[in-house]
Order: sequence, then C-alpha cells, then structure tokens
Amino acid sequence: MKSAAKNKKAPLILITGASQGLGEAIALGYARRHRGARLALVARQGDKLEAVAERCAKLGADSHGFACDVADEAAVGRLPAALAKRWRGAVPDIVINNAGRFAPARFADTTPALFDEMHHANLRSVYLVTRAFLSAMQRRGSGDLVFISSICGKIGLDGCAAYTIAKHGLSGLAAALRTETKGSGLRVLAVHPGAIDTPVWKDVPVARERLMRAESVAEAVVALTSLPGDTVAEDILLRPGPGDL
Repeated sequence: MKSAAKNKKAPLILITGASQGLGEAIALGYARRHRGARLALVARQGDKLEAVAERCAKLGADSHGFACDVADEAAVGRLPAALAKRWRGAVPDIVINNAGRFAPARFADTTPALFDEMHHANLRSVYLVTRAFLSAMQRRGSGDLVFISSICGKIGLDGCAAYTIAKHGLSGLAAALRTETKGSGLRVLAVHPGAIDTPVWKDVPVARERLMRAESVAEAVVALTSLPGDTVAEDILLRPGPGDL
C-alpha cells in the first residue's frame, strides 16, 4: 500500500507576471522548494515565459507557460479551462497575483490615460484572475490567494500617484476578500515589498545594495504559503535593509 505522502499530489501554483523579475524568482523558488510542483506560469511575453518554464523544469517542476494578458477579461476567462486541460481538471492550490506595471508621475502630471493604465495593470488584472479561480477554490475548501502589492499600497510615495492609488486598491481587494472568505479554508496574503532589484530599476541610477534581491522576496512568499494550515500570514511588509528609496 502506498503511503499518504506518496499519494499526495504536488501543489498546482499559478503565477502571473512570471516571465521576469519577481514572478520569475517566485517560480524558481517554488520549483526548488517543492520538487515536482506544477507551475502554471502566466505572462504576455510567451518567449520569455518558455525560458522560465524550462529553468523550472530543470529543477524538477512540471511547469507550463500560458501566454495571457491578465487585464483582458476574455483571455483570463480561458485560463481555468487551459489549466484543467493541462492538469486533468486541477484547480490551483496557490494563486500568486504578481503581474503589474510601474510608471512614475506626480498626481498633477497623471493623465487619464496613465491613470487607466495603472488601474488595469495593477488592479483590474488581479480582480479578473482572482475571480476566475475563486469559486472553484472555495468549493474545494482550501488554497492560498497571494497579492503582490507594494510599499505604495501602504503609504504614499512622491512621484507615483496613479501606481499608489492602484496598489491601495489592491490592498483593499485583499482585505475585502479576506473578510468574505474567513473560515472557508482559503488564506489571503497581501505582500507589500519596497524596492526590488528587477527590470523596473534597470535604467535608474541607484546603488544595487539599496534594493532587495528578487530571490529574497520570493523566498518569503514561498515560505509564507508553505506554513501549516492552522496559520495564516495576512499582511506582510518587506523593505530594503538600508531603508526606502
């Protein structure tokens, strides 16, 4: 007779914005920690996505890329069926809402177009992805919903008004969902990182030691979602050791 441990399936983890930066680091982090993990990697850039999937596969993960614009309702609506086809009806155990975009501008210089762009990339996308999988996760009675927000989702920083507004909305989404799903078996985690060394900072003249490594933040996310079921991390703030920029 096989043991329960051998019968237990590896977790199915969906990660948006997985083609680079923090999303890539989170995917690799799960691949290292959970050998055989099933990784649904979602992003718009299919070529980069496949490269990440190959790196995860070399670590023993069952990884697959799904090219999708997560701000597109129709495209997101097709994701559950695509995952179910790839993994025989499986529903994600963990959904990592990481996709987003940063564009600096003070409020007075924020055009309606920029405001809408930040809202779509950082809030609408999360709403759509969460909505696509929430009901199935609730029916199963377990799962982690993770929202990668920002320090800007906690405080206001100069020069990024529209981004700050969208990330505050994301923090509110997580808070509302946490209240509505309390006691259902779902865990809702909002992570608020400060500056991370990702492509966002590529052309910014800042010392790299002032930034957190993406791998460090990814390690925190993986560890928090790996806690026993009797414990939930709800609202986590991560900041660079030297302080905010």
